[in-house]
Amino acid sequence: MTRRVVDPHRLSFVDIITSSHSHTDHLDGETLRAVVSGERRYKFVVPESQKQLAYERIGSALPYGIVELIGLDSGGPGPGMVVLGPALPLTISAVPAAHEAVERDGKGHCKCLGYIFEFSGGAGRSRWTVYHSGDTMLYDGIVDQLRPFHIDVALLPINGRAPERRVAGNLNGREAARLAKEIGAKLVIPCHYDMFEFNTADPREQFIPECERIGQRYKVLRAGERLTWS
Repeated sequence: MTRRVVDPHRLSFVDIITSSHSHTDHLDGETLRAVVSGERRYKFVVPESQKQLAYERIGSALPYGIVELIGLDSGGPGPGMVVLGPALPLTISAVPAAHEAVERDGKGHCKCLGYIFEFSGGAGRSRWTVYHSGDTMLYDGIVDQLRPFHIDVALLPINGRAPERRVAGNLNGREAARLAKEIGAKLVIPCHYDMFEFNTADPREQFIPECERIGQRYKVLRAGERLTWS
């Protein structure tokens, strides 16, 4: 539905890669192998439950040490956060994502995660917090988990549910706008639409009207568009 607008080989400046869950539109081997084809060292943050699958998709033939796989968890036996530094003043915390429901594997590890990225400005600069929900629907406790992080920017899916097409569910546009408002996000950006014809949404139908109705600040980006927000 949308042509590729960024060649993954151009992402050679990337230091940190994250994946929220195992679905191929969130953990794509072809894209990953292109990104890590340079000479850098990469940190790859994934759900603890998906570490082996991520290793297989990123390419088990890669020389040892190019990619450091870091598994996170939420409410299970794995670590719930990682601090990357000192050169990268960044903390990544995991929160459960309910792609229909909050699911766990046989060891109790969360299968789908959202991530909260806390960027420390240093030298007296402000701290910035970005929440990427991954694929999720609303579930009991999600607002209480997110509100203490004082989120600046929330990236939330708006494509909703399509059970007749056997597509796992996400927030719809109204739910995304309301969740952003309830967690106190200063800005919300919609995602997970205009990529696949069978699984899309129009931000103008639910998301934008609801944001404007409840007074939630938002920004709709075109595919490949960059946002600089001070």
